[in-house]
Amino acid sequence: MLHRFSDDISSVEIPGRFNNPFHYRPHPLCVAAVEEVRRSLNADDTLRTEVAKGKMFGVLVVRDKKGEIGYLAAFSGLLAGRNEHPFFVPAVYDMLSPDGYFKREELEISNINEEIRALLASDGYIAAKAAYDESVERCAGEIEAMRKSMHDCKLLRDAKRCAGQLSPEESAALIAESQYQKAELKRLQKGCKEKIAECAAALNIFTEKLNAFKEERRRRSAALQEWLFKEFAVLNANGERRNLFDIFLEYRGIIPPAGAGECAAPKLLQYAYLYNLRPLAMAEFWLGESPVGEVRRDGCYYGSCKGKCEPILDFMLRGLNVENALSDITAADDTKLDILFEDDRYIVVNKPFGMLSVPGKVGGLSLQELLCRRYNNENIKVAHRLDMATSGLLVAAKDGDGYKRIQALFAERKVNKIYYALLDGVPSVADGEISLPLSADYMNRPRQMVDFESGSSAVTQYRILSTRPYKGRECALAELQPHTGRTHQLRVHCSHRLGLDTPIVGDELYGKADERLFLHASHLSFVHPYTGENLSFDSPAEFL
Repeated sequence: MLHRFSDDISSVEIPGRFNNPFHYRPHPLCVAAVEEVRRSLNADDTLRTEVAKGKMFGVLVVRDKKGEIGYLAAFSGLLAGRNEHPFFVPAVYDMLSPDGYFKREELEISNINEEIRALLASDGYIAAKAAYDESVERCAGEIEAMRKSMHDCKLLRDAKRCAGQLSPEESAALIAESQYQKAELKRLQKGCKEKIAECAAALNIFTEKLNAFKEERRRRSAALQEWLFKEFAVLNANGERRNLFDIFLEYRGIIPPAGAGECAAPKLLQYAYLYNLRPLAMAEFWLGESPVGEVRRDGCYYGSCKGKCEPILDFMLRGLNVENALSDITAADDTKLDILFEDDRYIVVNKPFGMLSVPGKVGGLSLQELLCRRYNNENIKVAHRLDMATSGLLVAAKDGDGYKRIQALFAERKVNKIYYALLDGVPSVADGEISLPLSADYMNRPRQMVDFESGSSAVTQYRILSTRPYKGRECALAELQPHTGRTHQLRVHCSHRLGLDTPIVGDELYGKADERLFLHASHLSFVHPYTGENLSFDSPAEFL
């Protein structure tokens, strides 16, 4: 499983610290290893076809006991229906062993699923369900028809009362008619209730069996998952061993999610520790077609998934000298803030890339904190946000009422914003509108994904202004105008295959890392909420 580099790596500097797996730039040795993995996959016809559908892989550069450098390779989940292939490290725990407890219990759960499917397809269930549904529909129709008839009769009675003087006998007849109809409705409702209850009782014979099967399936599935995660033990660099159940319980207080421990990173580290190989650098990368929802591009590097891997890697990396998460640029000097406008209510400022808009867990002082410090005013709040990696115009309010009013303008889409981006390639269509709903990728925060079922509407107008060479490739300068303000909206709309299919240069989340993210909020205009003045601001991008 330990591979030696085919090319000469003697001139490549060996990393002094292990890279942070969630935020890193791939080391040259990792890049070289990735190319060798590509060559190996392309040499296998079956795997080449399978990989073309899309798969996440990983490499781990290691030093063996003799001090020699090599690398390990792994894939996430299964590859061509198997969890073991000769070129790649094995799974941490082989739950696919045909004679193992997991497969035996999985077979029992599959048998329960077959029982459920057979019951749902049985003539008795189908007939009982149809009779119940027909009874409910027929009774609802009869009751609705009677209510309509009663309503029409009431209108006629009201008309007779309004038409003139009624005799006592005529008034009594109208009252009697009303009372009779109400009694008839009650009799009909009672009869319908009895009919429905009779059909429901016949159907319940089947639904009780179904519920019993489903409860047994739920119980056995939960027990199997717990058993699996207690058997699924991983090592760290200190030689300690813990199972996934205990790791997640300690780290997050939850049961591990399905698929935990099956990503490339835990597989690589586990194999290294088992065979006394010292981890030096790691990288995970995508090969093949992107999924419909997530943005994954062939040959791009990605951080480990936080939902499944963060607790595991927190344990497995103990004993290694690991780099902190990257935060290349943080501005702590408020005198460097580029203020374009200010009055008693608002501040318009040009945020540099690499600075947080509002306080966060990492990244140093945020723009909001620096404004509060500069103006000695803790009430200052940024009215909208730019990603840490994005530069450009932001508006902040000096007090709560000003914040509410400017927020209302954003909510009503009365603030005009224009961004400029350098795209890593040239889109096939020069202008148009992108409408792709977005939602959070909870397993890979802060990434967003296209979600047609439950995502929030996101619309971007775009225009390709020109093309220009950048680092040996032809790139496009794009004008982007968001009509909604979703997290990472422009970045996903540019990179997703149903959008421009061309990521922004320097987008390490949805494309490839560079010296910076080439995205700049260049124009901002709105009507001043207090004075009614039309305010318009422009800030040219450094990369134009």
